[in-house]
This record gives sequence, C-alpha cells and structure tokens, in this order.
Amino acid sequence: MDRDRSLPVFELENALAEAVASDHARVVIEAPTGSGKSTQVPQMLADLPASHDGEIYVLQPRRLAARMLATRVARERNVRLGTEVGYQVRFENQLSPETRIRYVTEGILIRRLIDDPDLAGVFAVVLDEFHERHFYGDVSLARCLEVQKTLRPDLRIIAMSATLETRSLISYLGDDSVHLQSKGRTFPVEIKYSPPRERHKGQIWDHIVRVMRDHFKTRGVEGHSLVFLPGQHEIRKTVDALRKTSWTKGFEIHELYGELPPEKQDAAVSAGSAPRIVVSTNVAETSITIDGVTLVVDSGLERRAAFDSRRGLNTLHIEKISQASADQRAGRAGRTGRGTAIRLWSERDHEQRNRLTPAEIQRMDLSEAILILKASGVEKIAEFPWFEKPDPKALEGALRWLRHLGALDENESLTEIGKQIGKIPVNPRFGRILVEAARRGCLEFFAFISAMVGNRPLFLRGKGAASQADWIDFRHPDDISDFQAHYRAWSQMKESRFDFERCQRMGINAAAARNIDRVTRQFIRISSRFGDGGDQSRLPDDETLGQILLTGFSDRLAKKLSQATLACAVVGGRRGLMDRESIAAKDDSLFIAGEMIEIEGKDLNVRLTLSTRVEEAWVRDLFPDDFVEKDGAVYDEQTRRIEARKELRFRDLILETKQSGTPPPEEAAAILAGKVFSDELNLKSWDRSIQEYIARVNLVAATFPAYEIPALDEEAQLLLLEQICAGARSYKEIKDRPSKPALKEWLLPHQAHLLDQLAPERIELSSGKRVRVFYSTGEKPRVSVLIQHLFGLKDSPRICEGKVGLVVEILAPNHRPVQVTEDLAGFWTRSYAAVRAQLRGRYPKHEWPEY
Repeated sequence: MDRDRSLPVFELENALAEAVASDHARVVIEAPTGSGKSTQVPQMLADLPASHDGEIYVLQPRRLAARMLATRVARERNVRLGTEVGYQVRFENQLSPETRIRYVTEGILIRRLIDDPDLAGVFAVVLDEFHERHFYGDVSLARCLEVQKTLRPDLRIIAMSATLETRSLISYLGDDSVHLQSKGRTFPVEIKYSPPRERHKGQIWDHIVRVMRDHFKTRGVEGHSLVFLPGQHEIRKTVDALRKTSWTKGFEIHELYGELPPEKQDAAVSAGSAPRIVVSTNVAETSITIDGVTLVVDSGLERRAAFDSRRGLNTLHIEKISQASADQRAGRAGRTGRGTAIRLWSERDHEQRNRLTPAEIQRMDLSEAILILKASGVEKIAEFPWFEKPDPKALEGALRWLRHLGALDENESLTEIGKQIGKIPVNPRFGRILVEAARRGCLEFFAFISAMVGNRPLFLRGKGAASQADWIDFRHPDDISDFQAHYRAWSQMKESRFDFERCQRMGINAAAARNIDRVTRQFIRISSRFGDGGDQSRLPDDETLGQILLTGFSDRLAKKLSQATLACAVVGGRRGLMDRESIAAKDDSLFIAGEMIEIEGKDLNVRLTLSTRVEEAWVRDLFPDDFVEKDGAVYDEQTRRIEARKELRFRDLILETKQSGTPPPEEAAAILAGKVFSDELNLKSWDRSIQEYIARVNLVAATFPAYEIPALDEEAQLLLLEQICAGARSYKEIKDRPSKPALKEWLLPHQAHLLDQLAPERIELSSGKRVRVFYSTGEKPRVSVLIQHLFGLKDSPRICEGKVGLVVEILAPNHRPVQVTEDLAGFWTRSYAAVRAQLRGRYPKHEWPEY
C-alpha cells in the first residue's frame, strides 16, 4: 500500500524538515481533519536522515486510534506491524527492536520518563489531537519541554491538531517555536439542526432513525453515514432500531467504540462498496478516518468521566459537546465530497455551548499524575510548569490523599512505598493494595480486584434466560466482601478457559472475563517483586482481606445512616446509596465501598457498590491516629439543627454519637456558615448579586493593591457568614436573614465609593446606551450588547481606569450571541464582514454599516 502524496499535509513536508533541523525544535502543526497529519507527519520525521538512529513517539488520546493508525502506517510502509512501525498501549504492544515509529497512549510516555528521564534514543515526540486537552497530553508536553531544556536539546517536540488554540500554545512553547498550517482539502458541509419535536415520542435512537430515513428519502443514498452517540448503550439501541427498519436493507450497519473487539473495529472502518452506517462514540471524532462519509448525524452528546475533587468521587455524566467538537464531527462528512451534518439540537442551543471542551486537567483525579511526576524526578508539584494549572484545591486534595496512602511524607517526598506504587500502572489506591497484598502473599486475589474494577462488568447486564446466574449466586454465607463472589465466578470461568458458551450460560461476559485475566496476570507480574518470592495464590482470611483493602480505601469507609435505609455516610462528609444486594446491606456495620460513582440516569445519585464489611479494630490497627473523640457542636442532617454531642469519629465519619447539652453559640454559627458556603444550605439573600459584589471587590483589590481594599477571600466570606448566622442554631433561623448589611460593613465609605468608580455595575457606551457589567470570580468581567449599540465603538470597553478590558458578548437583533470577543477592534476587521453578511439578510430593516 503506497502513501497518498496528494494528502494536503504533504505541503508542509519541506517546512517541517527545516523546522526540526536544529536543536530545541518545537513545532505546532494545525491541519484539518482528514489532511493526513496523524499518519504522514510521523513518516516524514522517520524519513529524515537525522532521525535514522532515533525513534518517533506518537501520542494518541485513545487506544483504538493508536492501534489503527499504527496498522495503517505499517501497511503504507509495506512492513509487518510490530517491526518498523508498532504501537504500545496499556498492557498491550506490538513492538520489536526494529520499531522506529511507535504509536502510544499518553500515559506510556510518562512512564518511560520514570525509567529513562532523558528519553535516550527518542528523536521526536509527536502529540496528536492536542486540542482535546487530555490530562496526560498536557503533562507529557510539560515534561518533554523540561527534558529538552535540561537534558536533550536535540529532542524534537511536535504538537498537532485540527482545531488548536495556537496563541496560548505557542506562547507556552516559546517565541522560537514554529507554527505550520495546512489548509487541508475539505468540501462544503451543509449544517442542519433537527432537535426532536414534542409530538414525537420515543428515545434518541428513534429520532435518529426518523432523521436518517427522511434525509435519504429526499437526497438519496450517496456514500457512508457516521452517527455519533455518547456510549455503548445508546449505540446498541440505535443499531437495533436501524436494523428493524425496512429502508436499511442493503446497508452495512456497524458499531464502533473503544472496547469493541479489534476485528469489529477494523470492519467498521475498512473500505467497502456497500453503503455503510457506522454508529460510534467520539473515538471517530479525530484520528480515525472512515473514507466516503457524506452524512454525519450528531447527537451532540458525550459520556464524560470526571473526578469531583470537592466531594472526592468519580462522576459519569452525559454532557453536551463543545462547538469545536461539533465542528470536528461535521468535518467528517466533507473529506471526499460535499456532505451533510445533521445536529440533533437547536441552533440556539449550539450558540450557547462552550466553544472548546474543558481541559481534562480541571476535572480529573490528580493523584496518579502527581505520583508519576514525583517518580520521574519532579520535587515541587506546585512549581511544575503546567500548560494549564490545575485547581489548587484539587492539587492539595490529591497530595493529602497520597499522604494517607503512605506514598508521600509530610515534605511531599516519595516514600519507599510511594516508589513501589509508582512502578505499577494503575490508580495509586490499587497500587497501594497490590504492594500490601504482595507483601502478605495473597496477590492474585487483589490483582483480580484491581483488574475487575477498572474493566467492563464481569456479569452481563440483565439475565438473558432464567438459567443464567448472577453474581450473588456465587456468594457464600460467611462472605464479608462482594469481591469474593466475583472472584469465585471468574475462577470457575478461568478453569474452562473462558469458554464462550459456558460463560453465556452463567451470565458472564466472556470478553470481559478474558481481559480481566490478562490484566490480572500483568499486575501479578509487575507487583510480585514486592513480595518474598513465594506463592501468591493464597486466599486471604477476613481480617487480611479487610485490612489490605483499607490500605487503599480508607477514604471509602462508610456506615449506613440507619438499619432501615440504604443511605450511607462516607468519610469526607459524603453521602451515597448502597447496592441493595450488597453483602454490607444486611446490617449497619462499617464497610468499604469498592466503587463510588455519581451516575446520571432518571435521577442523579451516588452509588456505593462492591462493598466489604470491616471491623473497627482493623481500622484502628492501621490508622490509630485518625480516631477522634469530639465533644461540642455538630450539625444534624435530618433536623438541620446544631446540637451538642459527644462523638467518636474516624476522620470525619461519625461512628458513635450521643447528645450532651447546649451547643456553644460561636461553634453553631461557624458550622451554619460553613454549610452555607459549601452550598449545603441555601441562604436566600446570599444570591447572585452578592457573588457579583464579592467579585467586584476582589477585582479592585487585586488591580489596585495600593488602595488597601481588603479582598473577600474564602476566609473573609466565612467570617461574614458567621456574622450573619450569629445566635442561630438551625437552618430555619438563618434562611431568611439579610446578607447586604454585613457585606456593606466590609468596606469603609471611601472604599465603597472607589469600588463604584473603578468597577461599576453599569457603564455607558459611546452610543449613549448604558449596559450592565457582569462580574464573576475567576472570570473576566463581561457585557452583553446588541450589535447596533456597538457601531461607532472602535475598541473594547474598559474599567478600572483602563486597566481591565471587558469581554464583549455581541448579540444579534434577536438577542442571541453571534460572537464573544476581548478584542472589539479585531472583530471589526476580521469577523464583522461575515457576521454582517449573515445578519443583514435576516434583519433587513436594521442598519448594517461597512467597516
């Protein structure tokens, strides 16, 4: 298979060779979807004479893309996969000593930096699809820059994407970085908006069938179709709905998602003459190209996993995609000819969406990355040169959790246990468990647990037949853990070598069981070095099982609120609902929640699953200093009152409690204030206007330190709330109390006058129109203005004596946003002509001057 040299990215070949010819080469490549950058740029680098002794690492956000791209490049170079061209993802690789182009997922490079900090033998690192802002992409870029600056000036760094915010990236890489752009070869794509109508009943898959049927009825069938959905459940339902309709006869219908077996993934993207409908997650949004797509049907949704650092739990929500992602998806229909993209939401909805997808670094658990950075030689995490700095609270929470695990000491230095955990490619909580299990000689059981929790469910969802078993059918009467039943089921299937028919009869997902086995063996191989070299297949007794799990799950210790409910309290002030069939549902003993995740369905709820009962004595043995006896004011969740109680707590989890008199007033006010500040209680007057006032004060305090205006930081806000709550012992007493009197006392009269001058609530434009300024902590102040009121205004309005520019949200005559800019002068010169052409036809009665 020869390379297609007509691909647009080849226009950059000479410029790329020149850009990487010298040391400290840093290159940003901007090229549209389908231009060939993911397959051709690594080959261009490999073909340079200077690279012949070095390897090219190509970082991909997804395993599916890494495997498929490596397969395609190997074909183009007429070599067997795993020789000159290979790939490496977690627990899987096709590599050899000959490999020179290595496609990897992002965590692989970071772990290479631990073992080989100077990346010896690596000629270039290519970060593909960087606009997706995956966590390890950001961290990998920062570490590679450090390596280039300190150890390897000859290391080449290339960041690529179809839609990059190049200004901030080039600023981060430095003024001597090179920006290369390919215009690409795309055809016009007609965008249609087709939200479900109220009169149409049914689910999103029913709407997709209607939309596609109507499109083919009016346009005919030309080329292939690509449907984007948030997850496997929606994909399967849509595929089933499509196959049941008469008009899809003659179509090939394929699923495409990361967990699909490789042969089915290949079938979905391979060439073929029959019209094809590929129903995919966002894995088909970038990197993977399906030739011949002329229709894209986009749900506008993605299932986004995140970590809520404030509550310390994982979340799994279906979220709206950004405008940039929608553009990426639509572009898939215009690679080989004119196409159509049908968006299953309204145009107004689209205008209100985020322009870019939030960076993953702001929504993920930071503990694994911190541990990896520490292991690779980063001493002070706060001083690490992040491309985008994470939330300081999330950073501190991750550091605190690593200290609880024993991975870091009080000086943030790696302990011996931390070094061992860092060698295991898994979340630190499971790394801690594996190290402890190896030390106690029962590694296999806990390797299985670690593999199972991070995998697809072992048991099939729902029983396909009455004869199928469920996990509780493998439970024994004296079990203390839900993991024990799962382990028995998996062990029985292992004896049959995961025979598909037997697994099916037992209600077990054969593919998941086989994959769990593979990962379990990998964990045993990696972690057994931390044991004494003996047999690691011994099953743990109850106390050993509970204590080993506690080493990694002390933050998941939980207790039912009462015998009559499934509602539970968890360490960290959290709440959740226990699985009704859990081993821990039988009584109100302490237990560990193996999984704790917030799931969005009909209701939003935190589910506690895979539980293990533990005894207080086991917890005391491991964490004696974390038990506290408290005598004072406490908050009762049910009555929403402050009471005086004597309590025994593990950290903040109440284990025993009894009333003991009247609570001290100062403590009562402080507790109520904290509940209001954390949004657990709603003080009616502590509203948006108060938040805007706080943002105004903090803006002026930061901009004019010489005026000595005291900032309203978190500590100050809590003091104000305590003042408001003074004398109260219940939510009923404070919910209607006013906030503004206490807030106005914060500033002296002359400071309040300065605030109104420097950060006014409204400003007057040159047109004479007075507009409101919107303030929000952590964001730039903004105004929303009809475009007609901006005519004649050359530059963006400013406040704070001209030191702070306002973000301008430009509104069409129907008051919908058409553009958001911090550079109004640039808008008139670069964007206004297109906006004018769009709006003049819709609103001919308005004046539309030229600029």
